[in-house]
Amino acid sequence: MKKVLLMGNPNVGKSAVFCRLTGVHVVTSNYAGTTVEFTKGYMLLGQEKAEVVDVPGTYSLEPTCKAEEVACEILKNATKELVREGDVVVNVVDATNLERNLYLTLELMEQNIPVIVVLNMWDDTKHRGISIDVEKLADWLGVPVVPTVAVTGEGFSKLITQIYKARTPMVRKHTLEERWEDIGKVVSQVQRLEHRHHTLLDIIQDLTIKPLTGLPIAAGFAYLAFKLIRFIGEGLITYVMQPLFDNFYTPLMMKFSLLLSSWPFWHDVLIGKLIGGEIDYFQSLGVLTTGLFVPLAAVLPYIVSFYFVLGFLEDSGYLPRLAVLLDNLMHKIGLHGFAIVPTLLGFGCNVPGILATRILESKRERFIASTLISIGIPCAALQAMIFGVLGKYGGGPVAIVYTTLLVTWIVLGFILNKAIPGFSPELLLEIPPYRLPPLNILGKKLWWRIKGFLLDAVPIMLVGVLIVNIITVLGLFESVANLSAPVVTGLFGLPKGAVTAIVIGFLRKDIAIGMLVPLQLSIKQLIVACVVLSMFFPCIATFTVLLKELGLKAMLKSMFVMITVVLVVGSLLNLIL
Repeated sequence: MKKVLLMGNPNVGKSAVFCRLTGVHVVTSNYAGTTVEFTKGYMLLGQEKAEVVDVPGTYSLEPTCKAEEVACEILKNATKELVREGDVVVNVVDATNLERNLYLTLELMEQNIPVIVVLNMWDDTKHRGISIDVEKLADWLGVPVVPTVAVTGEGFSKLITQIYKARTPMVRKHTLEERWEDIGKVVSQVQRLEHRHHTLLDIIQDLTIKPLTGLPIAAGFAYLAFKLIRFIGEGLITYVMQPLFDNFYTPLMMKFSLLLSSWPFWHDVLIGKLIGGEIDYFQSLGVLTTGLFVPLAAVLPYIVSFYFVLGFLEDSGYLPRLAVLLDNLMHKIGLHGFAIVPTLLGFGCNVPGILATRILESKRERFIASTLISIGIPCAALQAMIFGVLGKYGGGPVAIVYTTLLVTWIVLGFILNKAIPGFSPELLLEIPPYRLPPLNILGKKLWWRIKGFLLDAVPIMLVGVLIVNIITVLGLFESVANLSAPVVTGLFGLPKGAVTAIVIGFLRKDIAIGMLVPLQLSIKQLIVACVVLSMFFPCIATFTVLLKELGLKAMLKSMFVMITVVLVVGSLLNLIL
């Protein structure tokens, strides 16, 4: 089967080119031994099927991070196989930034493999007053050069035709200085710039990258994004998922419950405990009830809304600006600017937040980010309950909870950064211009991410609920509650009844906070309990994803950090308030 590698700098529209060539029938995988993702799909070349690989973005073939190492490794492996006529590397270039992008082009051509250069974002060159002589550039490079607009499909019929004609250029090896000299010469010959006045979009681009104006704008965007995510997520739960379960799935499970009534063990494992004679999807804890409802009806709607908003921010060009703005702060806690993405995701649901740590290069960064999310970032459902329980006492108690979480997140980040060997790589990032993302591209990316969540998280959640359910049926939860009572009452100053809520927090934290209401706690006790529940063991969905993403050893270390932090912070709050 013929192979087409899509290679280029980050943020040049490779994903849009990939979508245009392959459609929606794609497979996203982690490269062997890493958490760096690459995407494979298929296209028709005449009557033949060809494999298309969307290689991770790289600025050169001299890697500076894990993603670039993977890109070079894919190319290295491919060059061993590129012996059949028609196999080709398609080098996607940002036509508005020709000089910067051509460095990788020359490196690829020096590998003695067939190359096609795609000048993507061709429409933006006209908007920016850039004129490029495509024929002259193709003559100088000695390979086909095709202008394209991936979001509209312009130029793609010619691109597919040129894949047949791709040939190996005869290029000698250059030194670093020689490459830049040649690039300077060709750009001066093939590109002409015309004067144009700053547009409103140019002004906005400047304002959003400067710290003085960019940080307030980022705060505004974060607030709007959070509200939109809540609106979409809660709307999907209220008007789609909850009615589907209530009207169609619940009656089926109730009939199955009757069939299993003679086998109490299997009834408790598969259906769970009936609450008031009915299935309560948050408390029944059956594999077929809670095990399916939590990931599909409680988590998936927020996954959909978060990834839709995230995709918009990515493809609009805003997310790289946000990463650059926050890079200095994030470096102080052992991360870099792109760690803001999983952090923001965690405010909706910790599950997609931890899954999103895959964009970080090192295991060290992924450990720090996942641990900080699990401890200091309350999910949307938990936040709703915090406001519900404490809000009636005014904004003060709520502010104390959030301030405590923020301070803990920062201080713990500093400590982990100092305690864990290694360093955070620098954020080397091209900042793309603002664009209006096409809905079809957003939809395809959203579907890939939802599919990944369903394949990854749902099976883990089912197994996790099964294990917890068996522990519950065997009566071990009561033993845990009795063992933890001295800590809860002695260090945290909470009544013994709060032990049950804290243990239930492992299954569902918002329900656990709701269980505090009948205990008639004081405001001080409610604040301590809300903080402890927020920081303590993550819910089972987050716990199982942590196990998958970090591995058993690192997950146990993360759990140790969580237990230590919650004991220290809970005790200090009890003493201070």
